[in-house]
Amino acid sequence: MATIDANGITIYYEEFGEGPPLLFFNGSFSTLATSRPLVQVFGSRLHTVAHDQRGLGKTSIPTGPYTMAEYAADGLAVIDAMGWDTCRVVGISFGGMVAQEFAVTNPDRVERLALLCTSPGGAGGSSYPMHELRAMPIEQRAKVGIEIMDTRFSDEWFAEHPSDLALVSAMGDRPSPAEGSDAARGEFEQANARSHHDVWDRLGAISCPTLVAAGRYDGIASLVNSEAIVSRVPNSQLRVYEGGHAFFAQDPSAFGEILDFLAD
Repeated sequence: MATIDANGITIYYEEFGEGPPLLFFNGSFSTLATSRPLVQVFGSRLHTVAHDQRGLGKTSIPTGPYTMAEYAADGLAVIDAMGWDTCRVVGISFGGMVAQEFAVTNPDRVERLALLCTSPGGAGGSSYPMHELRAMPIEQRAKVGIEIMDTRFSDEWFAEHPSDLALVSAMGDRPSPAEGSDAARGEFEQANARSHHDVWDRLGAISCPTLVAAGRYDGIASLVNSEAIVSRVPNSQLRVYEGGHAFFAQDPSAFGEILDFLAD
């Protein structure tokens, strides 16, 4: 556990495991406190560093608006603090957007890139507008959140797939910051930055081996968006898994294949 001062903020980060160096970018509104078990999976095979992104967790909540370029620059500051000239990079959902921005602006720093359940933005397609979801009343937000997580989800589906019901329940148990708090403001600023994500015209700058992984039934980052990324990134491959936005928790083959790619 450590902090660094960079880009006008204090960034909180943690290290996990041993092996090839890996920079991990988290999803929307996720912090190390809420996703540590997920990060530890990557730490089982790689020396993984993950940080609370600006506006979240134990990292500073500066005045907005934030930009995707700033999120990428924060990641660069973290690997500079680690003393890594190059590393592997993985991004999940919003983190996949930051990972794309990171890779197109710092292609010489990325050895391998894994983009999970994410979108390129612009003409390549955007993910579900989370800033609109956050503006919904709590009950409506919860209902829509379930519907877009996996397009198959329904009461009938959950009755026959208790593991998916447990997944939804676990994600629903994550605490939300109090309205009007600095933490809520940080989430708002992240969602706003996310709405401006667009690397579509720059994806050709990514030169490293790239794995794009998608859930077949993802209603947040649709499969066609992952296909679009692969159409623009020269040395890339697409793998489709049986699940939704959290396919890596639904399809038992996902994590093994993703870790094999990153640790190669």
